[in-house]
Amino acid sequence: MRSTTGGAQAADTRSRLLQAAELLFIERGYEALSLRQVTARAGANLAAVNYHFGSKDAMLKELLSHRLDRLNEERLRLLDACEAGDSVPDCVAILGVLFVPALQLGRDPSGGPAFLRLLGRVYSDASPFIRDHLQQHYRPIFGRFFEAFARALPQLPRSELGLRLHFALKSLSGVLAADDMGELVAELSMGQDISDAELLARLVALVSPALTAPLGTPQQIAVIDRLIQLSHRDGSEARARSPEYPGRTSASPLGT
Repeated sequence: MRSTTGGAQAADTRSRLLQAAELLFIERGYEALSLRQVTARAGANLAAVNYHFGSKDAMLKELLSHRLDRLNEERLRLLDACEAGDSVPDCVAILGVLFVPALQLGRDPSGGPAFLRLLGRVYSDASPFIRDHLQQHYRPIFGRFFEAFARALPQLPRSELGLRLHFALKSLSGVLAADDMGELVAELSMGQDISDAELLARLVALVSPALTAPLGTPQQIAVIDRLIQLSHRDGSEARARSPEYPGRTSASPLGT
């Protein structure tokens, strides 16, 4: 009986440590998270962390695997289903493959409310540990989706596609990291009673132009170049008029 009770207590301690680590990681990021913060929030001690995980890095790796493996399994299953048809999935479909499982897991009552914020933190955290873990653990999945986007957007050079994916998903991760599930849904639905399909279609509509917009045309480049020239000219004129940058007709503080 004592053995069973002890096992249950150990499992409870392990679970509390992971939950505390998740919330602190969402709030502060990897670099600012300390084991003392985790143990204080979990009501445990450092010996418990060493017993169950061995280190901060090992604990975070288990947390990320526990939360992200299921998500990516669902994404790959959906992508397989989309690619099983006769036509190549377009950009909207592939973005949907990324978003649908995330929304579903975000509504899981057993831990979903913080899931989207965790996802946003994972993709926006700049620490080498998180970046290296994602590269090592999920490189094949990243590659699979990159190739799917490349087939959907053959007009984009691969380097351009990589840049666009980076900025599009980075900006989205910032939104996810800042809001909980309820706030995000409320903002996207704009107070309306809409279906999940309508909700995700709005999210896709916000992200997809970053991937599908044509490369800069000569006319667009000319407009931006003109603005740059105006900025330089106006900046020079403003400095010439400023007391801090006296012109040739003004006396210099050095008397020259």
